[in-house]
Amino acid sequence: MSKIADVVIIGSGIIGNSTAYYLAKKGYSVTVLEKSKNIGDGGSSRNGGGVRQSGRDLRELPLAMYGVQNLWPGLSEELGVDVEYYQQGNLRLGKTEAHLDILKGIVAKSKPLGLELGMISPEEVKEICPYLSDEVIGACWCPTDGHANPLTATLGYYRRARQLGVKFYTEQEVLSIKKIRGRARQVVTADRVFEGDQVILAAGLESRNIAASVGIDVPMSDILLEVLVTEAQPPMFYQMLGTASADFYGHQTTHGSFVFGGTSGLDAVNKHNGTPVNSSLTASSTCRGILGYLPALKDAKVVRTWAGWIDYCVDAVPVISHVDEVPGLILACGFTGHGFGIGPTAGTLLAQMAAGEETVLDISAFRYDRFKAKI
Repeated sequence: MSKIADVVIIGSGIIGNSTAYYLAKKGYSVTVLEKSKNIGDGGSSRNGGGVRQSGRDLRELPLAMYGVQNLWPGLSEELGVDVEYYQQGNLRLGKTEAHLDILKGIVAKSKPLGLELGMISPEEVKEICPYLSDEVIGACWCPTDGHANPLTATLGYYRRARQLGVKFYTEQEVLSIKKIRGRARQVVTADRVFEGDQVILAAGLESRNIAASVGIDVPMSDILLEVLVTEAQPPMFYQMLGTASADFYGHQTTHGSFVFGGTSGLDAVNKHNGTPVNSSLTASSTCRGILGYLPALKDAKVVRTWAGWIDYCVDAVPVISHVDEVPGLILACGFTGHGFGIGPTAGTLLAQMAAGEETVLDISAFRYDRFKAKI
């Protein structure tokens, strides 16, 4: 059975859903395919929620800045759902002189692009967030950074896209992309064939195998991250927190719970036949790291944890690109755990690409063929 649309999008995370919404606003018919039973069931709805510009690769920074300046502030109104966007800054914390050197490097790289980012003293850190440990000896501070709710944002795009006529099909594991007369045209699942004038591949880690069906390789690998959620606490602070050593990141939600993501270095404990699973060993390890910075949470109970793969690109920067060898195919993958915050911008760019418009930002740094050997 064939389903035909102007554009077929593979993947219903925030990248796929936002692209579908922005294309539908332009009047395109769109089909979105999702492997899971649930929309946005992967990292897009299960991450730390950071909407940050600080600490970005310089190629990625313009996407983050565009979103903060033009998309995130009005997103709740546009989608008709509270995405719980807070723009109260990001503290990236340091405990040692080596940490401060890392943070100074982040500041030095980002400021030439116009990002408001600077080093602050321990006293200034405590003034912004008095709950932090006295062991914190400095931080880099970006007052325009923030965070949002990944679940409501991802599903908000889904809801609005549906209202504009986008068709979503769940439990549709994509087996391959097929070319017709040299162009990507058909997307084959176990029981259906979907057709579109263009195909956008936004399926996270699984994008690599799907792209391989038309002879394209995106060098991605799986890295395991874990997220934990605490019981609700009284309102404390709404800055986004991170560390120079990148061992954890997180924030307090509107609900009052804290959401923290991180890595414990104990990945092998979290794998069972290749499937990520929760572990009390890794969760407690992450918690010990958090308490070293936030002792005020020592009595907070963790109510759940989960582990999952991210689509780590070899140079830690996403692929957002047409494919010369396969006309009609657009890649949107390899976001390396950074995709939520730049999701609305990526969706905007991908919709412009599919519509044949000039993109609002230069995307040449995200071409798929940047990995080819230089002769």
